[in-house]
Amino acid sequence: MRKEKLEELRDYIKELQTITKERKKEEFIYQGTEPIQRKGFINVESYNCKLQNGIIIPREKIVKGGSDGNAAIILPITKEGNTLLVVQPRVFTKETVCVELPAGYLEKEEDPLTAGKRELEEETGYVPEEMKLLASFYQDQGCSAAYNYSMLALGCKKTKEQNLDKDEIIRYFECSFDETIELVERGYITDLQSQFTIEKAKSLVKK
Repeated sequence: MRKEKLEELRDYIKELQTITKERKKEEFIYQGTEPIQRKGFINVESYNCKLQNGIIIPREKIVKGGSDGNAAIILPITKEGNTLLVVQPRVFTKETVCVELPAGYLEKEEDPLTAGKRELEEETGYVPEEMKLLASFYQDQGCSAAYNYSMLALGCKKTKEQNLDKDEIIRYFECSFDETIELVERGYITDLQSQFTIEKAKSLVKK
């Protein structure tokens, strides 16, 4: 990888590293006289599930923002043939920062490709000429119904500024597709959904 690009990426990683984590006190609301834990973005629902053979098994389901948490993962390719990656805090990982592909949750009844285009624009300010669905998969079927969509965004061009949520801190990083593969091999891109999407796109990007 080009030395100047690697230095740029390391600067982003250093900037966004977590230096302390302090657990907040649990917050409760009251229903009558009974305390109920206040719900956040991620919640857990408990079920007893009866199988066809009559066996009942207890299971817990992760719910994100009141929905299953279906998501779009986007591999953006610019008009110049480069890849766009994002660097952002992932405070519970070993490194506390991750280099990954742009991604985000689908809104209610939103088409996956529409969601991918929207998330790409919000996180990077780039707009694609064409979106292609590569594959789809469950994220963690043992405790979630979340279904992810990997996609390729072609002909991306910078047309606007980032439009991030209040608590989002994202730096975007441009490099060649070969350098993107090198970042996977060198252990910079560690999340499975980014690795999977990059692998699925290889034959299309290399053409």
